[in-house]
Amino acid sequence: MMKTYGLIGYPLSKSFSQKYFTEKFEKENLKARYLNFPIASIDEFPELLTHHPYIGGLNVTIPYKEKVIQYLDDLDPVSKEVGAVNVIKVDWTNPKEPKLTGYNSDIIGFTRSIQPLLKDHHKKALILGTGGAAKAAAYGLKSLNIESKYVSRTPKGDNQISYQSLDKNTIEENTVIVNTTPLGMYGNMDAKPDIPYQYCGNNHLFFDLVYNPEVTAFLKAGQEQGAVIKNGLEMLHLQAEGAWEIWNK
Repeated sequence: MMKTYGLIGYPLSKSFSQKYFTEKFEKENLKARYLNFPIASIDEFPELLTHHPYIGGLNVTIPYKEKVIQYLDDLDPVSKEVGAVNVIKVDWTNPKEPKLTGYNSDIIGFTRSIQPLLKDHHKKALILGTGGAAKAAAYGLKSLNIESKYVSRTPKGDNQISYQSLDKNTIEENTVIVNTTPLGMYGNMDAKPDIPYQYCGNNHLFFDLVYNPEVTAFLKAGQEQGAVIKNGLEMLHLQAEGAWEIWNK
């Protein structure tokens, strides 16, 4: 039986993962396939394993990186601390009750991708968004000794601030700015997070998890102020390979 892997999320109109793994399987002559599972509600998740009993592993994307945890049997220590999962390993040792374990390869991809661009003055960061990807970015930045705060439209807690509160001092102090929102992705390419770009400069590093288009409106605005920019494509490659390692270890 051909091993099946896949991606859950909604919507899944543009899936990097499916293209990446399909090409990988062909190139490496692996008897496997990668399917998209666009589920409109996380409540549909349990049915996947019923209908596809040979799934070896799953990726998880927006908006289920946190919601899927309730259906898992175990979490690795990192995803447990972060509170978000983007990789699920399925163990079929007991065919009647497969064991589902959650991992987070977003952290691997993000950390390895941003690290080469960091300079000594990059000590504090703003993370735009508060979802599962934002939590992975925060964990990665912490491992690189960079303090971070979340920026949210509806901030909650001490470590979240509002977009309206972003003033000159805040922007100049936080020289790493990471966009984890879907704003600016293909289909809505003119959109960008509402921050005061005019206070950014050549000390800033802009990192966007969006990879299509190559230069988002967010990155372009940063670049025009002299910031170093990077999109999420390399991160995606690195997290995908991280997922493959997890499924096959």
